[in-house]
Amino acid sequence: GFGAKSDRRSPRRHTAALASSRRRQPLTSFPTMRSLRELARFASRAHAATPLRAAPAASFAQSRVLNMSAPSNVEVDAYKVGDSTNIKWHEGSVDTATREKAMNQKGCVLWFTGLSGSGKSTVAYTLEHALFQKGKIAQVLDGDNIRHGLNSNVDFSPEGREENIRRIGEVSKLFADSGMITLVSFISPYRADRDRVRERVGDKFVEVYMKIPLSVCEERDPKGLYKAARAGKIKGFTGIDDPYEEPLNAEIVMEVAKEGGDGTLAPPEKMAAAIIEVLEQKGYLNA
Repeated sequence: GFGAKSDRRSPRRHTAALASSRRRQPLTSFPTMRSLRELARFASRAHAATPLRAAPAASFAQSRVLNMSAPSNVEVDAYKVGDSTNIKWHEGSVDTATREKAMNQKGCVLWFTGLSGSGKSTVAYTLEHALFQKGKIAQVLDGDNIRHGLNSNVDFSPEGREENIRRIGEVSKLFADSGMITLVSFISPYRADRDRVRERVGDKFVEVYMKIPLSVCEERDPKGLYKAARAGKIKGFTGIDDPYEEPLNAEIVMEVAKEGGDGTLAPPEKMAAAIIEVLEQKGYLNA
């Protein structure tokens, strides 16, 4: 009969028959492509009928936001923060004193300034290592390193140098406020720029003047920059054709004759040890 004949069908033909019967069933539980297209056209017409104000072409660049404290129809340009009243300082729940107590040290900014080749970075990194050996947390912010990232878009014009110091001054303040002993190694040739950082940082600012004569720095010339400047290959080089304004009241002064005693520069380890003594006297190494 039919049953026996049907049962003798091969498994492949039986599966194909089932699939064919399923394809013939109406897909009433899913939308068809036609209904999806109709839905899309309806959404498009609804969107076009809604009276929305067109966004400005430079909306992403200008980043206009609503001021939450103002009426909903008042807009504030987020990039004009200097004139804005909606920019507020937020205090965290962990203050500087608490951080310093946990670290058993006090945050400060040691600002190494001096001519290129005066040994700023060498002494700063030596001091960083010595402080770590004493169990203290310190971080060097080196001028060349910072120009590889944060200040990579700042040139060496007077205005560029000013911005260079302003940025690193703000960063060093953040570090010091977190309890970090911050060692900043920047030529920072202009006195006014350094004084502005001192004003921002306050009594945590310690200026370290590497008072090394130009002749000694030029003789050392570890990067070959003085030779290039003398040959006219570098313009606006500090000490050659751009001024360096010496600090008037630096807390720490490192000098060739005073530190070396024989007209040579003292070993960086000796300079670092002398600075540590000052930090201990000022109470920065305990909290």
